[in-house]
Amino acid sequence: VRLVASGGGLVEPGGSLTLSCAVSGTTFSNTYMAWFRQGPGAEREGVAAIGVQGTTAYADSAEGRFTISRDSANNTLFLQMNSLKPEDTAMYYCAAGFRWWKLLPRYKYWGQGTQVTVSS
Repeated sequence: VRLVASGGGLVEPGGSLTLSCAVSGTTFSNTYMAWFRQGPGAEREGVAAIGVQGTTAYADSAEGRFTISRDSANNTLFLQMNSLKPEDTAMYYCAAGFRWWKLLPRYKYWGQGTQVTVSS
């Protein structure tokens, strides 16, 4: 299973970004997916997760600002991030697995990460 994350960058506070994660080597429709992030000096934390039938879970910090979605036709996971804050600055990772771990970092497969920096 290979996960390739992209879409990170530098954005001003209040701005938006959409992260993508291209997935290969698995039947995407049967794969549970999630986004995690790790800021400087911080532990990796779950941001959002999506199940095989579209069930979603969000961290409190992401609820109402971030939206996770999946495109099974193109084997791609997305994270739409709005109203970004400086504290959202982190390396963002996509993760995949075959159980519904929600926001626990117990997924089997991980992408390489894409950096998001929120700064004026």
